[in-house]
Amino acid sequence: MNEPVVDVPQAQPFIAGVEKKEPRLLDRVRDALRVRHMSLRTEKTYVHWIRLFILFHQKRHPKDMAEPEINAFLTHLAVEGRVSPSTQTQALCALLFLYRNVLNREIGELEGLVRAQRKRKLPVVLTPDEVKSILARLQGVDRLFLSLLYGTGMRLTEALRLRVKDIDFGYDQITVRDGKGAKDRMTMLPDSIKVGLQEHLQGVKKLHESDLRAGSGKVALPYALERKYPNAEREWGWQFVFPAPAFCLDPRSGVRRRHHLRERAIQRAFHDAARRAGITKHATCHTLRHSFATHLLLTGYDIRTVQDLLGHKNIKTTMIYTHVLNKGGRGVRSPIDVL
Repeated sequence: MNEPVVDVPQAQPFIAGVEKKEPRLLDRVRDALRVRHMSLRTEKTYVHWIRLFILFHQKRHPKDMAEPEINAFLTHLAVEGRVSPSTQTQALCALLFLYRNVLNREIGELEGLVRAQRKRKLPVVLTPDEVKSILARLQGVDRLFLSLLYGTGMRLTEALRLRVKDIDFGYDQITVRDGKGAKDRMTMLPDSIKVGLQEHLQGVKKLHESDLRAGSGKVALPYALERKYPNAEREWGWQFVFPAPAFCLDPRSGVRRRHHLRERAIQRAFHDAARRAGITKHATCHTLRHSFATHLLLTGYDIRTVQDLLGHKNIKTTMIYTHVLNKGGRGVRSPIDVL
């Protein structure tokens, strides 16, 4: 019988399996991901799905499995787990990475795979008055941060990872680094938050100088820049625009640093403000990005400009925001309005 490959707490209610020893296979997966400069979030996600795949097949080693086992697992996710199409695709990507980049095996066609049913959903969009009402119920860093999301169209993680050096007050623009698809792009710096952002950075700089005097002041750097520029981790330009209030340990290196704000803190602030504003729509921080794009189109900006600001690769992705231009009923006037 094969030795157990993994031993972790049960990660999903519909797949059982528990043990305590960290497998060598998952260490190899992590190494392969880090060599390719994958984010920590991607690393955790891929390891999660590979772990579930092994547990689903009674801890058999992936090298002893192939297309039929992958097909069975992904079908199980769709039928029993009732996961969304994007979640099923995410699990497939993790397994393809495992076989191609760790086990050095190509996966053939997955015949008979049951795909999770894809539904066409329109994005939730807030009206300008609703956005204004939410922001009015926020204060301090929370208000500045969420104003930046709506004013620039950045994703939540893109704004959290924003560095001081990427804000150009002279040209009123912001460089979004390593966005979705590992692409950089430019977006505007709104005039209405420019002064507030400058005042915020003055406070952040004082905090950084205090950290330096205490012998710290380090920040995580992307890729191999930490080795290439040993002093850059303490430089002002590389600091996060929205630093965390406390230090934390880097999960990869174990180094104690000041990271950026936590996603949950911002999400909680937005949810509370939306609730107090009486917003009944299922709105999240990402809704501000949808609202940004839609409101630009309503103002009269062309869709290509909006596409560039959002960083969409395909114009079809941006065109989904034109649904609001149809005024809900494809421009048709209801007969009750003429009675």
